[in-house]
Amino acid sequence: GDSKKPTIVMAAPTNKTQRFVPIKDVRGDVVIQKDGRMTMILLASSINFALKSYDEQRAVLQQFQNFLNTIDFTLQIYMQSRRLNIKPYIQLLGGLEAQQDNDLMRIQLREYMTFIESFTSEVDVMSKNFFVAISYMPGSENIAKGIGGLLTGKSSKVLPDREFEIDRTQLEQRASLVADGLARVGVKTIALRKDELVELFYHIYNPGDPTGSAPVTDTI
Repeated sequence: GDSKKPTIVMAAPTNKTQRFVPIKDVRGDVVIQKDGRMTMILLASSINFALKSYDEQRAVLQQFQNFLNTIDFTLQIYMQSRRLNIKPYIQLLGGLEAQQDNDLMRIQLREYMTFIESFTSEVDVMSKNFFVAISYMPGSENIAKGIGGLLTGKSSKVLPDREFEIDRTQLEQRASLVADGLARVGVKTIALRKDELVELFYHIYNPGDPTGSAPVTDTI
């Protein structure tokens, strides 16, 4: 159950496993690493590039090239594939079944639930999510580590406390530049908030756990 999930976001590691997690804290929509680096992660939509005409494909590539030329910092594009957890959907259908007064509708719902359960038990239904990680190191040369840095980066000397909101403004300006550039390509983005960030990193570190769902938003 969720109560048995290990805590992955901690200010001070308390066991050997947590020492290998370079995340110090999550404040709002900002991940703070142990070396002081601040990271925002955008959930991004996808586009059906293969279904576009040749001219449309060229326009997309040109816009993406223009976007890359506008940024003077590095970023990371990360794709996560996860086996779809169908249990919440089955539970939703079960609740709808109990509310039906029409016997035929109840039977059809039950048959549909049986089909979904059988299909997903035989076929691995995967969900894919796309993320863009933008980082900012207060007071030093900025070389973004992105999600990869959060997974493998070693903790260095913790930077002195800084005015968080000032540094956050710098990071948000970068995130806004990325969001605007991707929007011109046709890709919508939204910044992950604290609960969604914790959900994302929990499953990065615990890929075998089928519980929970990938970060989603109705605006993407």
